[in-house]
Amino acid sequence: MNIENLPFGITHWNDIEPDIHPGEQGSATWRTAQFNDIRVRIVDYSPGYLADHWCVKGHILFCLEGELQTELEDGRTFVLTPGTSYQVADNAEAHRSSTATGAKLFIVD
Repeated sequence: MNIENLPFGITHWNDIEPDIHPGEQGSATWRTAQFNDIRVRIVDYSPGYLADHWCVKGHILFCLEGELQTELEDGRTFVLTPGTSYQVADNAEAHRSSTATGAKLFIVD
């Protein structure tokens, strides 16, 4: 990733209007900032959330709060807890998220 033509700035996340995305179960609330081709989000997953799709978009996820389970299409599963992250490239490994207790993530893609 090359970050170009981006002057210094501060993002006030609480001032960004939330956008709710329903899952197969529960919902994900996104606050999204776009910086040229880079999308940055704070995402709050409700307890009991299960994604309604397999995602092939590349991301870097950092868990701020709660616990997030990530399942890969090949059956492997991984758990993020506060202070842990994962990264995956576009079209590398399809994945989907779920959480029993809820989670808050910082995501760059």
